[in-house]
Amino acid sequence: MNTADTHGSDHAGHEAHGEDDFREAITVGDGVHADDASREATATGGDRYEDPNNAPDQGEMELAERHALRRVQGLSTELTDVTEVEYRKLRLERVVLIGVWTRGTQVDADNSLTELAALAETAGALVLEGLTQRRSKPDPATYVGKGKASELRDIVEATGADTVICDGELTPGQLRQLEDVVKVKVVDRTALILDIFAQHASSSEGKAQVELAQLSYLLPRLRGWGDSLSRQAGGSGGGGAGGGVGLRGPGETKIETDRRRINDKMAKLRRQLAHMRTARDVKRDVRRTRQVPSVAIAGYTNAGKSSLLNRLTGAGVLVENALFATLDPTVRQARTPDGRAFTLSDTVGFVRHLPHQLVEAFRSTLEEVADSDLILHVVDGSHPDPEQQISAVREVFAEIEAVDVPELIVVNKVDAADPDTLKALRTRYPDLVEVSARTGEGVPELVTALSEALPELAKEVHALVPYSRGDLVAKVHEEGRILSEEHTGEGTALHAFVPALLASKLDDYTPSNA
Repeated sequence: MNTADTHGSDHAGHEAHGEDDFREAITVGDGVHADDASREATATGGDRYEDPNNAPDQGEMELAERHALRRVQGLSTELTDVTEVEYRKLRLERVVLIGVWTRGTQVDADNSLTELAALAETAGALVLEGLTQRRSKPDPATYVGKGKASELRDIVEATGADTVICDGELTPGQLRQLEDVVKVKVVDRTALILDIFAQHASSSEGKAQVELAQLSYLLPRLRGWGDSLSRQAGGSGGGGAGGGVGLRGPGETKIETDRRRINDKMAKLRRQLAHMRTARDVKRDVRRTRQVPSVAIAGYTNAGKSSLLNRLTGAGVLVENALFATLDPTVRQARTPDGRAFTLSDTVGFVRHLPHQLVEAFRSTLEEVADSDLILHVVDGSHPDPEQQISAVREVFAEIEAVDVPELIVVNKVDAADPDTLKALRTRYPDLVEVSARTGEGVPELVTALSEALPELAKEVHALVPYSRGDLVAKVHEEGRILSEEHTGEGTALHAFVPALLASKLDDYTPSNA
């Protein structure tokens, strides 16, 4: 879908360092303790280390690989004249930010520009300057007014910036006309987020989803210069102007050819994603048949979803202090302290004004949230305006039809949060749970609240299972919630909640049928 666990340089240690502290509360896999699961997760790299306990987990190795290639400031491959190329990759370097403030307070405008700066830095850019303009609506020609565009051009020239990033989605005409004024490349918020997704996608499905979203964004923004816009020459025989064998007829412009190729590529990607979706649906159907509740960890990007998953299950997923650090969903099986099995899935992070191209491309992944039995809505308690983040996430919930799924708000990073902010959140959301994935604070309370919020299994059974049917007892331990268990001379006496399918197999051993 994901996710970082820190906020600011003072909290770069929000990785789940103390994952062992609460493993006795939630275990991972089919009866496998979380410590064993963590060792399995590091098995791929543990053989290279004398002490396997010091081997990095999968998330740490992915983070090291991501940091192995970083931009060198001062080096650029961009052309001086942006009109010399027809299609340009986003190679952001030295950027100036510009935003249009249409509603809300100045604090809201500052927070929005701060988030844009974080997005730009995540994409590999060096932010030089940022400015906003108060308007009732963006200028239809250049996004900002004529005077502000001239001021922006002066700032670009003075700072030596090679890119301008706008805090909004611009039309093709606005992009072109603003570039004509500032004389450097202009990138809008949507293209910036798509570029980050392209950098962080690692699975084949994630890469296909990002490519589909990028092509959907690019299609209406194709450009052509000079001969690229002219048609092939037609004409009459006998050496007429532009005539000749094989060149008669209206022809096709290069930009039309590119549009056709993009549409063909998009159709191919949709077919590939449909096949991948089938595999996910099969796995989801198996969990439904076994009546294993599904818990989705969702929330704003950089709220600490992945680190919370690591804290609860020892999943070892990548954790980084960056926006959209993890995109590919991770599903882990876990158990409540009373033995109830459920799945925890970490999804892609949300953001204010999440591009609709991404929502459509990642719809199959986001269905993990819509089809879940419970949503752990993780909120960054250290953010200046967490309530705005909650509203933005709930807008995405509405878009993917997940508003009816039960929601448990989890305020993370309470060790770095402002007390007044936490007090306001408690007043607004009295059932929230406060945790710190970094220190483990509040995790036992979260485990308790999660256990209470899970839907109960379908059937309550009292059964005396003979010792020859130990497989049924094992199934009850695996799929059910045992209230009491006693070993007698005739067999194992069980009182448990189990799925309907398993209850039917135990019917022969219930007292009424004995």
